[in-house]
Amino acid sequence: MKLLAVTACPSGVAHTYMAAEALERAAKAKGIEIKVETQGSIGIENRITMEDVKNADAVILTKDMGIKERERFNGKPIVNVGVGDAIKKADQIIDKIIAYLNNKK
Repeated sequence: MKLLAVTACPSGVAHTYMAAEALERAAKAKGIEIKVETQGSIGIENRITMEDVKNADAVILTKDMGIKERERFNGKPIVNVGVGDAIKKADQIIDKIIAYLNNKK
């Protein structure tokens, strides 16, 4: 299973990166491959490629502000979460995605 995520917050600093780290930690603890792009005050880091999108099973997007280039993910299951939830509830978010994808098979 491969997940993608894009995190961004209005200030583009701490919460953007805290959310990215929380999602990475939660996914890896469950043996799930994840790539997280951050859209912070210094721009886009760890950019998700079209190859990444092609191979992804689902995408997590934070919804506190507009995600740049969101159209890349058209056709993929998308989960929109608050940046605070990505930080505090990353395990539950990953669990819900796993359950959804397993039920979809």
